Amino acid sequence: MENPADLKYTETHEWVRLNPDGTVTLGITDHAQAALGDMVYVELPASGRSLARGDAFVVVESTKAASDVYAPIAGDVVATNDTLADAPQQINEDPFGAGWLVKIKPADPAELDALLSVADYTAGPGAA
Repeated sequence: MENPADLKYTETHEWVRLNPDGTVTLGITDHAQAALGDMVYVELPASGRSLARGDAFVVVESTKAASDVYAPIAGDVVATNDTLADAPQQINEDPFGAGWLVKIKPADPAELDALLSVADYTAGPGAA
């Protein structure tokens, strides 16, 4: 699966999509879900939770391991993908679409500028 060019990425394999309303949608990359294997459980934060950049705020559990997902930017959680409670496999099936994790209202939208472009992610941490 190709990494979408319109997203930003992190060294720890999260992706970030800027939405038209100024919020951002977060998920884990195809590389991350493939490394983890079949998802069996996702623990999402409560809406309203404030995050600092680097906070572990989601736990994804697969048949291989449990792994933390880290906040790539600071902000407040405004929505969670509640369908993952009953269908965590959506992360495997569609990591850049139906497998999204949360939406955040950024504390400082300029933090997005520090994230990796698709070219930098693909050449670095996302290299196959």
